[in-house]
Amino acid sequence: HDFNRVQMDFVAGWFGGVAGLVVGHPFDTLKVRLQTDTTGRYRGAVQCFRHIVQSEGARALYKGMASPMLGMAAINAVVFGVQGSTMRWLSSHSDQRRVAHSFVAGAMAGGIQSLICCPMELIKARLQVQGDSVVPRDHHHHTTANYAGPWDAVKKIYSAEGIRGLGRGMTITLWREVPAFGFYFGTYDLLCRQLVRDGGEVHDLPALWLCVAGGLSGVASWCMTYPFDFIKSRIQTDGVHGPPQYRGILDCCRKSYTAGKLRIFFRGLNATLLRAFPVNAVTFTTVAMILRYFRRGEEEKLL
Repeated sequence: HDFNRVQMDFVAGWFGGVAGLVVGHPFDTLKVRLQTDTTGRYRGAVQCFRHIVQSEGARALYKGMASPMLGMAAINAVVFGVQGSTMRWLSSHSDQRRVAHSFVAGAMAGGIQSLICCPMELIKARLQVQGDSVVPRDHHHHTTANYAGPWDAVKKIYSAEGIRGLGRGMTITLWREVPAFGFYFGTYDLLCRQLVRDGGEVHDLPALWLCVAGGLSGVASWCMTYPFDFIKSRIQTDGVHGPPQYRGILDCCRKSYTAGKLRIFFRGLNATLLRAFPVNAVTFTTVAMILRYFRRGEEEKLL
């Protein structure tokens, strides 16, 4: 029975992740471009969007989407499988389900899935900043591509840096993912509890309220952990357009602070929050609806 629950979590998470990815990837491209801009060419998300579309075409907003799409099944299998299993274990050892359980289960899932997330996001980020040269593309200039695609990027990074190169940014990814997923699932659980009417159940909430809870959970999670993501993007794309600049996390923090004070660690946050609400609204609602469908199927079998 528990194995079937994990399978259901996996299937629902995969569909939810893919739906969220399609909605949110253009915003993610804007976020990475803004985070890794060290020349000051972008004044904000809107100007960055216009620059990409005009100089590289609208398809450039979806650069690097194949990498997370390929890894989405594995990541969501881990996230929703570990989170669901941990929640069931915690609930079995407590008189009642608590919001703190959701935080712990989410943090556990975030830590474990970082092993998959880190190399996947490394490839995605490298592809997203590809073509982001200082000289804009026009009739006389053409941006050169370092990588032909995700698998070409894997081969070239491995050839140049070995297996450690594919794990670049693992420490900062863990620093981001553990609290991020804790706040993510904890906030979602808390909001759903507040939205349930007396005598109702969380899994019976209307789709609209699931969207609201999911979207706000994503926004809360990003607000709490965004500076970690900023540093991660810089470390993972360091050396793409020239010699490496950073010797590690602290060196990246020092140099970034020197260049732009505290504000620089929140560069790209607007684009991220614009993305966070619709992406997580779609993701959580899709997951909840698919799990609801599975539950009804189980109930019908018992009748």
